[in-house]
Amino acid sequence: MALSFHFKFVAPAIIPAAQLETFLKVVEIEAKRLGFNPTLVLNAKFDTDDRRTFARRLTTGQRIESEKLKGVVLVRGEQVFSHDPVQGECRLVPKQGVILAVTDERKQEIVFGFLRYPKTLTDTNGKKILDTKVGGDWRYQDFVDSPDPRYRVIVKKFADAGYLEESIDEYRI
Repeated sequence: MALSFHFKFVAPAIIPAAQLETFLKVVEIEAKRLGFNPTLVLNAKFDTDDRRTFARRLTTGQRIESEKLKGVVLVRGEQVFSHDPVQGECRLVPKQGVILAVTDERKQEIVFGFLRYPKTLTDTNGKKILDTKVGGDWRYQDFVDSPDPRYRVIVKKFADAGYLEESIDEYRI
């Protein structure tokens, strides 16, 4: 069984992407000081097929579940992936992201940051299917399978800024 360090970040919807980008650039300076190289801060809208494909590489998507997603439901493909009509769940594709990618000495890349998801799901005709309940706010969750204390330093920067909603460090339990 592998141990992991889980983290979940949330920022209110009223915070502009540019402000989050500025925050991540400060965190990037610390990441470089800690020896991560290369690093990258990216502020992007995922508004084309290629950009949505890239967004899927950043996250497993925000999971939502609803009776309205069961059966034959033609959800707009650019909003979701992994739609399970039997269970009535899907993964949302983010609309926008502000992220920091850091790379360690073993070339392992870890992403920290914020993603924004759609407020509503619509069908292929543009008709509203349901409210996602996760749209608007900036959110991101991931984990790293490493006891490396440098990752904890980065997550602490998010905590100090008030963006850390939850962390579970299985290495310290």
